[in-house]
Amino acid sequence: MRTRRIGRTELEVTEVSFGGAALGGLYRACPREQAMGTLEAAWDSGIRYFDVAPWYGLGLAERRFGDFLRDKPEREWVLSTKVGRLLRPVATGTVPDYSYVDPLSFDADYDYSYDGIMRSVEFSYARLGLNRIDILYVHDIGGYTHGGAKNAVLQKQFLDSGIKALEELKSSGAIKAFGLGVNEVPVCLDVMRNADIDCILVAGRYTLLDRSAVAELLPLCRKKGTSLVVGGVFNSGILATGPVPGSHFDYMPATDEVLAKVASMEKIAVKHGVPLAAPALQFPLRDSLVASVLIGTAKASSLQRNMELFEPALPDSIFPEFEALTLVAPPLGEDAVRV
Repeated sequence: MRTRRIGRTELEVTEVSFGGAALGGLYRACPREQAMGTLEAAWDSGIRYFDVAPWYGLGLAERRFGDFLRDKPEREWVLSTKVGRLLRPVATGTVPDYSYVDPLSFDADYDYSYDGIMRSVEFSYARLGLNRIDILYVHDIGGYTHGGAKNAVLQKQFLDSGIKALEELKSSGAIKAFGLGVNEVPVCLDVMRNADIDCILVAGRYTLLDRSAVAELLPLCRKKGTSLVVGGVFNSGILATGPVPGSHFDYMPATDEVLAKVASMEKIAVKHGVPLAAPALQFPLRDSLVASVLIGTAKASSLQRNMELFEPALPDSIFPEFEALTLVAPPLGEDAVRV
C-alpha cells in the first residue's frame, strides 16, 4: 500500500489506517477472537498504521492492539494512541455508560496538563505491552466535548503545560509526531495559532458531505505543514448506508435536510455505477494534506468490503458533482454535545 508523510517529520503512514473504537466494544460487544481476526484482516489488506486510545473500551482496545502488534515485524507498523484522559479503576459493574459494551472496569478523568500527559503515556505503554508509540494525539479537547466554558479552562491547561510534554517526548525521540484527535474545526484553529503540531486526526469534518475543514483549517494546515488523518468518512454511517430509516449523521439521527442531501448524493453515485461509500472513502485522499483515511470496524468482512472500494480509483470528474450538496457543521454554542 502507498504511504504518505506526516507533516514535516520523516514518519510515513499507509494511505489507509485502522482505528480501534469498535474493537473496544463501541455500541456492541466485540469478543477478543473477533477483534484479533479483524486486526489480522487489516494487516493482510496492507494496512500498517493503527490508531487506538485509552478511551476505547476504557483500556480494552489498547490491550488488544498491543497483543496483536507484538507479534508483527517491528519496523513495519506505525501506532498512534491518545492523551487527555486518565483511567482509574472502579468497582466491577459500576462503569458509567459511555456506549462501550463490556469495557474494562475503569472510569476516565480529563487531564491535559504536562503531568497528566506524561502519566497517560506511561499507562498506555503498560496497557499496550509495547515499547514504542509513534504518534500521540490530544483526544477530544474542544467545545464539541466539553462545552465552551469548560474547554476554555482545559485548553489553557494544555497550552500552558501539556504541549511542553509532547514537545519533550518528540525531541527525546520517544515519539515521532504529535497533534490533535478531535471532531471539530475551531479547537484545531485555536491550537495551531498558538503551537506547532505535526498532524490532526479529524473525524467527520472533511468528508464528501461535511466540508467544515475547507474554509480555514486546510489553508492553515498547508501554511504550517500539518497533515490530516481523516476519520469518520461516513459521517456516523449515513454515507455508507444511504438515507435509510434510522440513519445517523454526526452521532445523531439525520435531519430531513441531511437525508435529502445524501439521497441526491446517492443518485449521483448510482449514475456512475458505484455505491456512495466508494466516493466517500476516496474523497479525502484527493488532497495531499491528507496522510491517511482512517477506517474502523469490528468485523473482518466489513473491513475487506471497505478496502475493495478504494480500487479502482474513481475519475476526478465525479467529485465536483457532489459539491452543491455539501454542508458545514453549525456552531455548537456553549453546551457540550458529546461526553
